[in-house]
Amino acid sequence: MLAVVHPANIQDRDGAKLLLSLLTKRFGWLKIIWADGGYAGKLIDWVAQIKRHRKIKLCIVKRSDSVEGFEPLPKRWIVERTFAWLSKHRRLAKDYETKTDSSVAMIHIAMTRLMINRIKNMKTF
Repeated sequence: MLAVVHPANIQDRDGAKLLLSLLTKRFGWLKIIWADGGYAGKLIDWVAQIKRHRKIKLCIVKRSDSVEGFEPLPKRWIVERTFAWLSKHRRLAKDYETKTDSSVAMIHIAMTRLMINRIKNMKTF
C-alpha cells in the first residue's frame, strides 16, 4: 500500500505528483490509474512523461452531463468506499495528527487492521 498526505496548501492534483513520483520506484505492474475530474489537465501530460519501463495511463472518470440525480461513477465508488472504511477509525475520523508522517502511519495501521480482519474472517476450504 502506498499513501501520501500533504498539507492543505497544496492542491490535490499537485499532491498527486508526490504519490505518482513514488510509483516510478514501486508498483511497476501498474498500467492505468483512475482519477476524477479534479485531476484533469496538466497532470495527464505529466504522467505521460514519467520515465518507466512501462507507461502509465491516467484515465479521468467524468460525470455525464445528461445524468439527472445521483449515479455512481465507474471506479469512483472504490475510492469513496475506502475513505468510508478509513473514517471508521477514530484517529482518522478527525484530523488529530499534527504531522503528515503521523497521518500516513495511521492510514497504514487502519488498512493493516482491515486486511487482518478480512483474513481472519475468510472461510477455509
